[in-house]
Formats: sequence, C-alpha cells, structure tokens
Amino acid sequence: MNSILLLIGRILMSVLFLISGIKKFGMAAQMAGMVAQIGLPAPLLMVYLMGACELVAVAALIIGFQTRIVGILLAVWCVATGFVVHAGDPVQLMKNIGLAGGFLILAATTPGTIAYYGNWPERRTGAVPQA
Repeated sequence: MNSILLLIGRILMSVLFLISGIKKFGMAAQMAGMVAQIGLPAPLLMVYLMGACELVAVAALIIGFQTRIVGILLAVWCVATGFVVHAGDPVQLMKNIGLAGGFLILAATTPGTIAYYGNWPERRTGAVPQA
C-alpha cells in the first residue's frame, strides 16, 4: 500500500510541473516576455530550457527514477522561483516553499517498489547482487 501511495504522491507532485512545462512550450513568446522582465539573459532560450527541465523532471518523478537527485533539484527550483518570481505574492511563495518541503521528503525516502531503478536491483530489495 505504501508504494501505491508513494506513486500517487509522485504523480500529484508532478502535475504542476507537467502543466508548467507544457505551457512554456505552448506560450513561449509570452513566457519569454515575463522572463525578460525578471532580467534573465536570452529569454526565449531560457523558457525552452526551463520547460525541458520541468518535463524531464516530471518523467523522472512519475517513473521513480533518481528521485533523490530530482527531489533535491526540484526543491531548490521551487525555493529559487518562489523568491525570484513569486516574492510579491505570499500565497504563491508559500506554495513553492511547501512543494520544496515535499520534494525534500521524497529525496529523504525512496520512491517505493513501483519505480524504475535501472541496473541497480540492490536499491529496491536491499540485496547485494552476486558477481
């Protein structure tokens, strides 16, 4: 049951980034204008890079691949965008801070047994592979 809950949690935490990543590709010109107002260089390129990063992170979260690394990166992403983009909106800032906490919890635990572990079965089972 815990693995199912962890999978559902990973999917729910991914929804925001899935929508945001798709939006960045679908509305790149408008998003580039907002990025330019923040003062980031090459706004259109940044929008595409941010969208790609968000979609790759979503895929990793949903399949449960490298959740420790992805969780830490997304926690940093949430805090950074919270203070850079949403500093004037306390509700959005707190949303980002709360998400960062959830990602850190994910990074501190495991994705559960419903996850892709690549070539490292000992991570899932705790068993050391035989040579």
